[in-house]
This record gives sequence, C-alpha cells and structure tokens, in this order.
Amino acid sequence: MLLFLREAPVDSPGIHPEDFLMPRRDGRNDDELRPVTIVPGFAKNCAGSVLYTCGGTTVLVTAQIADAVPPFLEGKGEGWLTAEYAMLPGCAPSRIPRRTDGRATEIQRLIGRSLRAIVDRRALGPCTIHVDCDVVNADGGTRTAAVTGAHVAVALGLRKRFGAEHAATILKDSIAAVSVGIVEGRPVLDLDYSEDSRAEVDANVVRLGSGGLVEVQSTGEGGVFTRPQLTALLDLAEAGIDRLAAIQREAIEGAAGDLESSDRRS
Repeated sequence: MLLFLREAPVDSPGIHPEDFLMPRRDGRNDDELRPVTIVPGFAKNCAGSVLYTCGGTTVLVTAQIADAVPPFLEGKGEGWLTAEYAMLPGCAPSRIPRRTDGRATEIQRLIGRSLRAIVDRRALGPCTIHVDCDVVNADGGTRTAAVTGAHVAVALGLRKRFGAEHAATILKDSIAAVSVGIVEGRPVLDLDYSEDSRAEVDANVVRLGSGGLVEVQSTGEGGVFTRPQLTALLDLAEAGIDRLAAIQREAIEGAAGDLESSDRRS
C-alpha cells in the first residue's frame, strides 16, 4: 500500500492567508508540512518496515523483534527497544563514509528514547525491538523523519508478531516528530536543507499523539531567541505533529487491512 498526502494550508479561525508572507522556495506556506509518502512493508524480510518520505528526505525504517534482552534486564520480565541510525553513502551530494560518528550516535539515542516513551516494556515481555533507520536521501529533517517512520514500523512489527490486540497493549500511544525554525525572521514548519542551513533558530520537537512532549531540541544558530518565538515554534510543531499522527494512523490501518485480506486469501 502506498500513501501519498499533500499538506494543504491551514483553514481555521484566526489564521488567514494574509498572515503568511512570501511562499517558501518549494511553494509551501509557513505552516505546511512537506508532502509525505509512506510505503509499509518495504523490506519484506522484516516484521515491520516502512519507506518514509517527506519532501526530498527518504528514510528506510525497519523493526525486528528478538527473543532476548540486554544483560541488565535478564530475569526481570521486561523488554527493551534500541535504535540505530545511519546516513547511507549516497544520500547526499558528497559521499558519506560508513561510520558511526557523534551526530549519528546522538540521533539514534534520540530515536530510542522517543520510541521507549510509548512502549510498555512489561507488556512486551523479554523481547528486544531493534529499530534501524537508514537515510536513503537527505534534504533536512532526517532525525524527525526517522522517529515518525519508526512509530509506523514498530506498530506493524508488533501486530505481525503478537496480533493487533496485544500490540495495542504494548504501544501505549503514538509518537511523531517535526522540525521548526525561524528563517528570515519567520517561524516555519518542517525545514528542508536549504532552510535549515540558513535558519536563525532551529528546533526538533518530539511529541506523543496524546499531547505530551518527549523532547524539544532548540538552538539559536544565528543568535538568541525569545520566549514568544519559542512559543510560536512549539505551536507550529504541535499542529504539524497532529497532522503527522493522522497520516501514521492511516498508514497503520491501511497496512493492517491489507495483511488481513492477504491472510483470508491464503
């Protein structure tokens, strides 16, 4: 199943077209996500996988479940989730060497922390969910794309391994992430590389579907920023994550429906 969704401008009370200045390089309004495409089951040998694309960024995310836990959890009846992240050599204009550097380590820890926030480890039992995020093409927002795609991959992997009912007890919530920033003095949502590279402020926001913030990483690249500016960025991120959560639900439900149809045919 292929899901392709094009974000439309917000049409709600208090927000008007004149609130937005010049359209961005790709024609989006300040509050628009890039087009999102989700291909569930892309890696056929994995319990759960997606090819997740937002604009020019594409990440392959796989979720595999092993019947073992790290030594510090042995005998405790709890499971674990761990994540790895890598940028493939050809994902950027200049070749990226195959190595784990400080940036990759930081990002994979972010992905692991984010996903563990929604996993009931006791309901999972003595198993480890291994999440692997490989950037196929990079155009900004790779870490947020990895987190958002990983939720879908993990949800599908748990359904395949444990069935929909038990999977629902393991995953306590959904989780998604998006980037926001101030570019040329304007708060904007979901930065591509050209925007991220010249942003005065950039931030990555990770949030549960139910509303709780898991992580906010915000940096003044071109100087300091104010509390009202941070609030404006968080408001943009919240709206964007609400839309991403809806896209995730549609992808999971659609893939689950395809699996049930396949099971009935077999």
